[in-house]
Amino acid sequence: MNRTEIIEIILLGFKNLQDFKYFVFFWFLIIYVVTVTGNVLIILLVLTSYRLPSPMFFFLGHLSFSDVLLTSNIGPNMLHIILSDGGIVSFGGCITQFFLYGSSATTECLLLSAMSYDRYLAICKPLHYTTIMDLKYCFCLVLVCWSLGFAITLIPVFLIRTLWFCGPNVIDHFFCDLGPLLELSCSDVSIVKYEVFVFSSLLTILPFVFITITYVYIFLTILRITSASGRQKTFSTCSSHLAVVCTYYGALFVMYVVPSRGQSLNMNKVVSLMYTVVTPLFNPIIYRLRNQEIKAVIQKNIFMCKTCK
Repeated sequence: MNRTEIIEIILLGFKNLQDFKYFVFFWFLIIYVVTVTGNVLIILLVLTSYRLPSPMFFFLGHLSFSDVLLTSNIGPNMLHIILSDGGIVSFGGCITQFFLYGSSATTECLLLSAMSYDRYLAICKPLHYTTIMDLKYCFCLVLVCWSLGFAITLIPVFLIRTLWFCGPNVIDHFFCDLGPLLELSCSDVSIVKYEVFVFSSLLTILPFVFITITYVYIFLTILRITSASGRQKTFSTCSSHLAVVCTYYGALFVMYVVPSRGQSLNMNKVVSLMYTVVTPLFNPIIYRLRNQEIKAVIQKNIFMCKTCK
């Protein structure tokens, strides 16, 4: 039977910006540049500095790469949509954007869990830490995180490709998220929604529960330390990771757990901005401000640059 399927999708972006368009574009451009620069800086520090050899910073480098992938997947197109008062993407490009978005977000959840496990071993099992967290084991953990992130996101992508999209072809959003994309389908999307709900719940709740359990043991171990300076020094080794976890999961729960029914489309866009734009910006800032080793390496490199001049 002959039937017409859409080949391109119109993203409305942020409507009614009017005279504020260039102002909004300017600030989002700054955020994007700072986000990419900050995360790339951390990646380069982890790769080149002998003072950051610990597994924690190995995981941090991959977390920063995940943030670069997430913000570069959405940021440039969002800036184009702001300037052009909307944008057009191909249907395949829209699915590709969702795939990269879902893969990077899933991988980040798993990487945060691996980092919490690293902190648990370092604080609660210090005698076994070096024997367990060797380079081979860290590489395996990272490989599992990235593999699961991409493999699991392929499932909804495959199911989306089996649906029939007959129109309309307009999404009132600034990127191709799954919910607005499914609303364009003329097929029964209940199976896709059920699959996504199951996997997203497992990949969000289980890592969060795991992180919570590890930090319960970490806090109990810290409380057993007799000296106040010892407790503060031990807690400082995981405070940056804890701050990133709270920021990331706070935005994630607001975006996907808090019921969206009754919320305006603009409110949903603001929540999406918190998760896709603001959170990747916070990660390098948090680690730069709260982690003494990162600060020391940055200060040393700045001093060396001044000396060379």
